[in-house]
Amino acid sequence: MTPSAPATPRELSELWSEVHPQDLPPPALVRHALVEERLRRLREAAPDLFHLEEVGRSVEGRSLNLIRFGSGPRHILLWSQMHGDEPTATTALLDLFEYVRRHRAHPRVARLLSALSLHALPMLNPDGAERFQRRNAQGIDINRDALALQTPEGRTLKAVRDRLQPSLGFNLHNQSWRTAVGGTGRPASISLLAPPFDVARGDNPGRVLAKKVCAVIRDALEPLAPGQIGRYDDSFETRAFGDNLVRWGTPTVLIETGPWPSAEPDVPLLRLNFVALVTALDSLASGEVEHADLARYESIPFNESKGLLHLVIRGAHVFGEAGDAFLADVGVAATLAVRDREGTPSVVLTGTVEELGDLRVYGAVEVVDGTGLTVVPLPAGGVKEGDTLPLPPRSALTLRVELPAELMLLRPVEPAGSYRVERIIRYGC
Repeated sequence: MTPSAPATPRELSELWSEVHPQDLPPPALVRHALVEERLRRLREAAPDLFHLEEVGRSVEGRSLNLIRFGSGPRHILLWSQMHGDEPTATTALLDLFEYVRRHRAHPRVARLLSALSLHALPMLNPDGAERFQRRNAQGIDINRDALALQTPEGRTLKAVRDRLQPSLGFNLHNQSWRTAVGGTGRPASISLLAPPFDVARGDNPGRVLAKKVCAVIRDALEPLAPGQIGRYDDSFETRAFGDNLVRWGTPTVLIETGPWPSAEPDVPLLRLNFVALVTALDSLASGEVEHADLARYESIPFNESKGLLHLVIRGAHVFGEAGDAFLADVGVAATLAVRDREGTPSVVLTGTVEELGDLRVYGAVEVVDGTGLTVVPLPAGGVKEGDTLPLPPRSALTLRVELPAELMLLRPVEPAGSYRVERIIRYGC
């Protein structure tokens, strides 16, 4: 392979391990002050490479920073975290910047810098990020403000786009952890979309380019996450920035980061984002994107937005609000949250009972065989696995959707009426 040939997904995966700063906290704990500091540090380390500009202020006065590098004729705009609780790509962009800084002399990176002018807003909603919430400090979803422009963050993004007139945009998000790839039950770890510009979902040259970029990304990520690449719903959303940028002349590529089937999902998801961005930008710089197979985009399975659960207990005895115990599957959905513990923020996984009944159509990160077990809410107190206890009173047995996923699995043992605690399920610990 020649030095300027595209790097393989495995090579880029190893590069990510090299360039990712080990002192960064988990993405959900990356805040505006840290991003601002990292951007300043980049500019100071390579002032001839990185240009930093404050292009706006959030509702609460936090700076909206645009970092620029490269001197090519083709302008590319990337923005992340317009939803404050969707943080993965913010850290992935910091990794991209570090990669460019460290490897600027490599022929691939040199080609990137000579062919493209890259502009990035790594954190568009810093007030939401501070709270780890979707909306900004006004309570508005910035991604539904492309037309009304009532948010200073939305006005900033629109002004930057109008000034730069980029030929392509990368709109970087996280999606629900319940998202599966089609009907496979596999987690949609990355979902891609070339958004339409009208209700008819027609094509123009810009959207065709975005589809080709998505095809390139798919081919790069599938070796790292086989069966876990989906296509986001392509319904036209009148108010959304991605859809409207296409109408304004800037086609966009939507990258949505979803669930990963492991206890520590941040590392593999950051790696996928890094590989996706570097591969896509390299294909644009080299011109290889023009040879991408559109069928590779069109054949990506659409997402199933409620197709995945974090935990399914199959075939257990369950008590509803009335009546005797019955056999059912219990489905738990999980999501990340930030909790304050003794003044220190930490990332936890919270769980809720979201499905009850016959759940054979759902995929799950973990499946528990509930044969012969009874699932009941976890009582307050010091119950632990291995304890033997009587069945709780009927009022304490009721299981229903929307309850916190604090459960215990009981197995009947001798003497009659006794149960052993086989497993305790508790999220957010």
